[in-house]
Amino acid sequence: MGIIEVKERSALLIEQLLWVWESSVRATHLFLSENEIEGIKKCVPQALKEIPHLFIVENENQISVGFMGIIEQHLEMLFICDEERGKGLGKELLRYGIEKYSVNDLAVNEQNPLAKGFYQHMGFGVYKRTECDEQGNPYPLLYMKFD
Repeated sequence: MGIIEVKERSALLIEQLLWVWESSVRATHLFLSENEIEGIKKCVPQALKEIPHLFIVENENQISVGFMGIIEQHLEMLFICDEERGKGLGKELLRYGIEKYSVNDLAVNEQNPLAKGFYQHMGFGVYKRTECDEQGNPYPLLYMKFD
């Protein structure tokens, strides 16, 4: 499975990536209510269209199963569909981002301990914590830098 940078963001691709996002969030963001997931989901297509650098990984059937978005040197988003988690795709994407785009910081929900552990394993350390997420919701964020 190779990493593909996506320049053209077709409606079909956005739909596939929205499915990846929802699959990942439902498996890992257990602190979110159904209404919160549905509310956030409405913003995801626009975020996918606007992210400067969008990378996908596909399965053997050329179906997108994971994606990463980068703004400058900041990892803005990294999601792997639930069925593909634990197979090294997130690691492959993040390494690519570090090597090719000098990704050196990110924010992760404190209530998503699997993600926090993954990023720590990949060499990121917490340098700041906030009580709320960037939308003002009561979900603490951990800001991490690449060590």
